[in-house]
Amino acid sequence: MSVWTLGINHNTAPLDLRGRFAFAIDQIQPTLQTLRSSLPRQPEATLLSTCNRTELYGAGDHNIVEPTLEWLAQTGGVSPQVLREHAYVLRDDQAARHAFRVASGLDSMVLGEAQILGQMKNAVRAADEAGALGSTLHQLFQRSFAVAKQVRTSTEIGAHSISMTAAAVRLASQLFEDLKETRVLFVGAGEMIELAATHFAARTPRSMAIANRTLERGEALASRFGAQVMRLGEIPERLHEFDAVISCTASTLPIIGLGAVERALKKRRHRPMFMVDLAVPRDIEAEVKDLGDVYLYTVDDLAAVVQTGRDQRQAAVAQAEAIIDAGVLSFMHWMEQRDPARGVVPLIQQLNAQADNWRQLEMARARRLLAKGEPVEAVMEALAKGLTQKMLHGTLAELHAGDAATRAATAQTVSRLFLREGTPPRDAA
Repeated sequence: MSVWTLGINHNTAPLDLRGRFAFAIDQIQPTLQTLRSSLPRQPEATLLSTCNRTELYGAGDHNIVEPTLEWLAQTGGVSPQVLREHAYVLRDDQAARHAFRVASGLDSMVLGEAQILGQMKNAVRAADEAGALGSTLHQLFQRSFAVAKQVRTSTEIGAHSISMTAAAVRLASQLFEDLKETRVLFVGAGEMIELAATHFAARTPRSMAIANRTLERGEALASRFGAQVMRLGEIPERLHEFDAVISCTASTLPIIGLGAVERALKKRRHRPMFMVDLAVPRDIEAEVKDLGDVYLYTVDDLAAVVQTGRDQRQAAVAQAEAIIDAGVLSFMHWMEQRDPARGVVPLIQQLNAQADNWRQLEMARARRLLAKGEPVEAVMEALAKGLTQKMLHGTLAELHAGDAATRAATAQTVSRLFLREGTPPRDAA
């Protein structure tokens, strides 16, 4: 049994390539089922997909990684060679370390951000619902969540951090003299848009509007901020009304095209527009960035802004890494115990099987004695004596075997195992 991670992230792959491998949360379950059915042996598997990363975590035969990479490349419409150039493969302790670092926010574009932990939990829940989460990955992720909690409560890893949405507000305030005079459009109604709306609302812009595919969800969010609500289909005709546009949806195709922005600029008489595309794949066509009066930022463009405060958190990073190191050692110890070649689990199973066999033999003997009319007290005594003799036979034989040094070593082991002080457990199972 091996654990492994196959993935791409903001450090290894450009935005447009990441966009080919972006999966909405409701796509994870069928995607995992398709992956596992395409492989000769169905491994445990979990798929984590965010705007900064797409990662497959697996447990099983390590030879399954290459077929998984080929399947993922085909799913994203690229050659295995292209994906291989941008992907990373981590195994065993390195895979565990990576999972713990991701959950703790140490591998995020925004160092110490907490949103990734919720995204991981959603991915694990989806894998469980797909029947793809076995005992090994369950253990890996439960330990990841515990480590992340310890990192956040024991260190200041989240201090001084600037989120993507806060960075967007900072950039907008550099473009516009007074954000109170701006009109802001939010496209989408998910968690990122909710965070963005919260940050912008704190600056009291002149007006806010939320465009969403379903009006009901948009209205629920808009009611919190006193914002207008509109459908996605209204954007091309109303885009010129807004000075700032923040978009983050799960659409697989751009929602705001070059032509719509050109027409909006013309109606605005080329007054500047501030646009932030937090979606992967893109919500706003990349060519929009070439327009002279548009300031378009993607998640990758915001990277430099969100690095603020990273130096102040290096001590916290060192503390977090130490917590993660301990977590990795503990997980690998657990893995080794389950390894038939090195672990104790098979031995425990054999001991239980042997003890159960002895129990059944003595119970059968006791039933025969009772059937013959033997006194119950005598039968119970015989049963206890028979079990004791069977369990001690091998130990007593070893104490009389071998040379003096061997017998002395055996005696120490027997003393440690059988002559412990204290009350023995009532249920050895």
